[in-house]
Amino acid sequence: MRKVLVCGAAFAATCVSAVAVPGGAHANAPLPTPAATPPATPPADGSGTTEPSGGPATGTPGSESPSASSTTLPESGPGAPDGEPDGTVTAQAVMVTPELPKFRTYAYGKAAAQKIDAYWRDGGPRATPRPVVLILHGGYWLQGDKGGGWKYFARRLTEEGFVVMSANYRLAPKAHWPAQRDDSLSALAFIKKHARVWNADPSRVAVIGSSAGGQLATQLGTLGTGTRLVRGVVALSPPNNPFLAYQDGAKAGATPSQRKLRRAVVDLMDCVPGARTEPGTGDLTGTEPDAGDAQDCWPRLDDASTVTHVSPGDAPMLLMHATGDFVPVEQSTGLAGALRAAGVEATVKTVEGRMHAAQLLSDESTYPTIVSWLKSRLKPGSGE
Repeated sequence: MRKVLVCGAAFAATCVSAVAVPGGAHANAPLPTPAATPPATPPADGSGTTEPSGGPATGTPGSESPSASSTTLPESGPGAPDGEPDGTVTAQAVMVTPELPKFRTYAYGKAAAQKIDAYWRDGGPRATPRPVVLILHGGYWLQGDKGGGWKYFARRLTEEGFVVMSANYRLAPKAHWPAQRDDSLSALAFIKKHARVWNADPSRVAVIGSSAGGQLATQLGTLGTGTRLVRGVVALSPPNNPFLAYQDGAKAGATPSQRKLRRAVVDLMDCVPGARTEPGTGDLTGTEPDAGDAQDCWPRLDDASTVTHVSPGDAPMLLMHATGDFVPVEQSTGLAGALRAAGVEATVKTVEGRMHAAQLLSDESTYPTIVSWLKSRLKPGSGE
């Protein structure tokens, strides 16, 4: 049975359900991550790591009774991180919670941040393996979490026939580039290794990234021959060129969010970009003259700029921004041009409004556009 929720219209498409996420262990699954200290009362939204008992946090699938609740959900404003609250909305919209999928949290590495949530449905012993969507959250590479507002989105995608995995990764400033990309690659390898656990097809994997996670997603789509890793990339407001974001944050009209993103680039790279000499010209390029001599910063910045990895055979991409996005669409048009020049399909879409990253899902066209795009790239036989 499904529940009816009432949630803020500005964020309706990514509304977090008020119901619990059920368990459902698999006999051949990699061991779910136990909670270090099991809480006295399981969290109502099913977040956190799987209970040591392997049972559901609360309730069982199909046992929920219909109910309605009124919720005022926050929306982001100037200076708010990707998807973080910075205000309230009062408009109300009614939506139906998808039937709850199975849910488990696993460790794909030894670090505390190297965790991944799995959402899937059993289709029986003869079921055709399902395509996989890996979600990488945003948050300036400094913050954010695999759960949060992505839970409802993940559940909706399981309704569309996907197995959904949502990964955390090590964050700056404690972890510097390319630790975040390394973790994304490790999470992807974990999914493919254990694909049979979730009735997933390891040859049909796409990645969706939001903001900083979008930059990581485009990196997965271009490293080496990108299609060997993933079949497609959907990136919402990706800062694909961190140095460009660093420059935008220094402009006179920069918003608080752009200034924060500039500082985040320094924390991510563990260096301050300085002037450098272009090979063969003697001309200096870079930032303001007093940025300091940081020649060793440039190899890291170049590596973090996705366009430097573009080559034929990369994964097709759907890149989306809002017209008032603090990560401007120019962050994606340059990458898309390079991909097309290499013979790779790349689509850039803009949504009207002052939105960023997951907030683009509040536009009624965004979710169906993403789902249609994913299904066309992940259907059996595509991209082979």
